[in-house]
Amino acid sequence: MPGEASHFKLEPEVRRQLRQSRVKNFENAKRAAVLALFFPAGDQTTRLLLILRKKYPGIHSNQVGFPGGKVEETDKDLIETAKRETHEEVGVDPSSIEIVRSLSEVYIPPSNFLVQPFLGLRDIPASFVKDTKEVETIIEVKLADLMHPNHLTEQRLSTSYAQQIVVPAFKLNGYTVWGATAMMLSEIKDLLEKVL
Repeated sequence: MPGEASHFKLEPEVRRQLRQSRVKNFENAKRAAVLALFFPAGDQTTRLLLILRKKYPGIHSNQVGFPGGKVEETDKDLIETAKRETHEEVGVDPSSIEIVRSLSEVYIPPSNFLVQPFLGLRDIPASFVKDTKEVETIIEVKLADLMHPNHLTEQRLSTSYAQQIVVPAFKLNGYTVWGATAMMLSEIKDLLEKVL
């Protein structure tokens, strides 16, 4: 697994500083899981599912990410967390998802979460139903767009914990994908480049 080598390509400087300053918190991090779900679209292209989160008073407000979230006591493992959250947020039946593999964990310093991403497949087109409380928009990204080098960029933005920072990012479907999600996408992209 490319792991941190892929992650660090898309890690903003301010995040690196936060990660290093909070290294002791890592052991006490809350656990979460997300799902990078690939699926076929009606136009015979392969798509990747992302979501734009709702605006709310929190660290990850109005950001693009994968469906997923915090581990619940009833979850038997992190795979169940990722599938359950995907079902809750976008309506995908957990039994229709094949988990291909886990990816490298990503620690998110601002919220003190250790996130386990999973790569999943669905072999039939999906009909998404968004949770209107959590999801603003469902984003279907073409695999070809993810793999295209022109979709890597840098952007200046402000967050809940830093103002006017320059971040490496993906520009996909008109959305800026940065931070932990971009770091996970970087690993997925590096893995796929080895097989495509």
